[in-house]
Amino acid sequence: MNYWVVGATWGGSEDVLPKFIKRGYWYCWDANKFGNEEFGAGNAIKNQQERFKQVKSGDRIAVKRLLGKGASEMAILAIGIVKDIDISEWRIYVNWIISDIEDRNVPLKGCAASIHGPFSKSGNDEDWVQKTFCL
Repeated sequence: MNYWVVGATWGGSEDVLPKFIKRGYWYCWDANKFGNEEFGAGNAIKNQQERFKQVKSGDRIAVKRLLGKGASEMAILAIGIVKDIDISEWRIYVNWIISDIEDRNVPLKGCAASIHGPFSKSGNDEDWVQKTFCL
């Protein structure tokens, strides 16, 4: 099982998490293009789509919100279990376990794009995964 961190704010301001919770999925794709898109560097959509393709049923997913420019932490808003993946629509169907988390800030770990992972409960990620995904 792997752990994934995803965003739910489109265009930097539109909060779509309530829609995701109601409809039982997480959906991407940010229409914004990055300057390095053609090279597939960093958080280019091409790289995010490669991460997306690694998500499997049974994996855990946490929705985050960035806390502003220069912040070293992010807020965790919801946690779920992946039920199914539809790559043709860039949609992950989720059994949302908890969707009203308050006051859970965790280190950012570079998770500034739409999807980050996979993270594991072993090695250097163990404490961070526990804090991020605990129910």
